[in-house]
Amino acid sequence: MVGPNRPQIVLFGSSIVQFSYSHEGWGSILTDLYSCKADIVLRGYGGWNTRLALQVLDQIFPKDAAVQPSLVIVYFGGNDSMKPDPNGQNAHVPLLEYIQNMKNIVLHLKSLSEKTRILVLSTPPVNEEQIIKLFGSSQRSNESSHIYSEACIKMCQELGIKVIDLWTALQNRDDWLTAHFTDGVHLTAEASKVVVKEILKVVKEADWEPNLHWKSLPNEFAQYSPTIFVGPNGNTPVNVADLDWQAQWI
Repeated sequence: MVGPNRPQIVLFGSSIVQFSYSHEGWGSILTDLYSCKADIVLRGYGGWNTRLALQVLDQIFPKDAAVQPSLVIVYFGGNDSMKPDPNGQNAHVPLLEYIQNMKNIVLHLKSLSEKTRILVLSTPPVNEEQIIKLFGSSQRSNESSHIYSEACIKMCQELGIKVIDLWTALQNRDDWLTAHFTDGVHLTAEASKVVVKEILKVVKEADWEPNLHWKSLPNEFAQYSPTIFVGPNGNTPVNVADLDWQAQWI
């Protein structure tokens, strides 16, 4: 392991997580913001549903690990909410099973450490017309996405887990159908900005100790940063580590 030890933030989920570094994605934005403060660890697997996630949960998050994550951001639901294939050949998981699977995932993560925090992203909307145009047909619907999103939110609220309503958040503008999807399912840079904004809002307002918002965490080795800049008066040194490189995300 590369040291020194930092807070660890794990992104765990299906392709919305795996591709979060593509198209100026939300994972890459978070990694940039936390670059001198925490390690962002990607555990995203395209095409996965909650059944598959449960099969490897102990391997990805072993309870006896020397270092446990400070925060796990979890996303599953888009594949689970697909229309069931008559031959059972797709990733569909019935709603009640999906909720139980999500509950088991969250409870496992809670058991890792008293300091491990959890944030769940609910099922986002889809652009059905775009999916059909690109792939010829669609096993996804916005109606089903909404049902799974609402069920996920209710489950998190019952367990006292932080949750973001992505289904609503990503419909925050009139042109969301064209602005937020690369293929009807996966997110554009504009959509990722929405996701980051929602994540940072929750993290900033959470009563977690320590607070895990990027501006609240200390810069690593800040005391050694070179003071190569001067302030507006022309003679006051400015520590590079104190500069607001990403002021738009404060």
